[in-house]
Amino acid sequence: MKIPDIKAAREADAYTIENEPISSVDLMERAATQIYFWLMRNLKSKEVSIKIFCGMGNNGGDGLVLARLLATQDIYAQVFILHVSENFSHDCEVNYERLKAIPEVPMYGIFSKDDFPKIDDNDIIIDALFGSGLNRPLDGVAAELVNHINDNHAVRIAIDIASGLNGDAIGSPNNPIIRADYTLSMQFPKMAFLYPENEPYVGDWHVLDIKIHPDYIDKVETANFYTTEDVVKPLIHKRGKHSHKGTYGHALLIAGSTGKTGAALLASESCMRSGVGLLTTHLPKSAMLPLQIYLPEAMISVDKSDDCFSKLPDLEPYTAIGAGPGLGKDSRTETALKHLIQEAKVPMVLDADALNIIAENKTWLSFLPERTIITPHPKEFERLFGKTDNSMQRLELQREMSVKHNIIIVLKGANTAITFPNGTCFFNSTGNPGMATAGSGDVLTGIILSLLAQRYTPEEAALLGVYKHGKAGDDAASKIGMDAVIARDITQCL
Repeated sequence: MKIPDIKAAREADAYTIENEPISSVDLMERAATQIYFWLMRNLKSKEVSIKIFCGMGNNGGDGLVLARLLATQDIYAQVFILHVSENFSHDCEVNYERLKAIPEVPMYGIFSKDDFPKIDDNDIIIDALFGSGLNRPLDGVAAELVNHINDNHAVRIAIDIASGLNGDAIGSPNNPIIRADYTLSMQFPKMAFLYPENEPYVGDWHVLDIKIHPDYIDKVETANFYTTEDVVKPLIHKRGKHSHKGTYGHALLIAGSTGKTGAALLASESCMRSGVGLLTTHLPKSAMLPLQIYLPEAMISVDKSDDCFSKLPDLEPYTAIGAGPGLGKDSRTETALKHLIQEAKVPMVLDADALNIIAENKTWLSFLPERTIITPHPKEFERLFGKTDNSMQRLELQREMSVKHNIIIVLKGANTAITFPNGTCFFNSTGNPGMATAGSGDVLTGIILSLLAQRYTPEEAALLGVYKHGKAGDDAASKIGMDAVIARDITQCL
């Protein structure tokens, strides 16, 4: 799914109006109908108190249509119109007149603070004040109204985007912005939804299909995408009836050190569970017996050291290499990792301590084989590439580093961001806070390594691996609850 900027998203309406063709007021009706359907699916009862706050532009028009549609189900919302200009937009005025014909739906004007209604904690608030067209901080009575709407425990639902929030940027905590529990976005996600700082203003967001013209969706240019099932499902290789273990590759995993054997076990198991034909795990002598007991399906390459990775094994047999989980940062490990970077001729994924070692030897970044996948969490990313002031700046730095070093960067977190050497970024749609647990990243490394060994391209392995990791985490959380999820549960749900 594409994530165009706000300017391009607004142009989608104009293109659809001209080329479908459809009148602008009918397109508004179609959009508001999707909001109505979402609300009806999610309302627990028709006996609810709904307050719809409308502006005088097209976002307000959506709110007016919604009030009219709810009335067809005998749900009579109260409508409050914020008067901040002399005139309504054309489509908003049309729907204002239509709603006036339904006397059961009360409409009130807001001109000053004295007109603010009392909001109860059990109310449902619909924010249809300003939408995505706003590009400046709110002030005056509009700012006071937003603060009033926020000053309670009512459920707040934003139409398209929370009023006061710029759809392409990070909201300032000093500016008045609706703190939405739910955001119903028209046709496309917005970049603002993907920045962690905006979580208080976005809440749980949903994209509603309002049937923007497909030609526009196909041609609109963007460097940002949202990875959904329809993106990754076609990537999956089908298994042939006469295939054998050699068909599905031979992975080499270099992992483990004293006190961190578990990381090697977790990554090894997830690699096997993700379809690889053969796995050899290279680990210290002290970790050999635990792996043999825990995962007899894996073969073992034993390092000469008892406690760390100190010498590179023969790389010839392998179709992909993964390194990093639990490696530690021993000086011998550092030397061996340097040799790996210099000698690897197959696709590679690097994680954890492999990245921490590179962060202390930044010139090595220029020598990583092209399209190497690295999977840092935010702190590891900071050690590698430097500090940024916010997640928006960090994303641009991530994109810049992928292009500069010709590598794929998987920045782990909510909506894990994957940047490619061509400058594009894919945000993942799966996963949940229960996956913020020790070993979860090791599981991801094993999954991506497995896919690389099976001869998925690095781009496919990153996209599919991150999606599968998150989907398995979602399945695990649904079975035992987010708080109870541990890394092995993710693997068991692959």
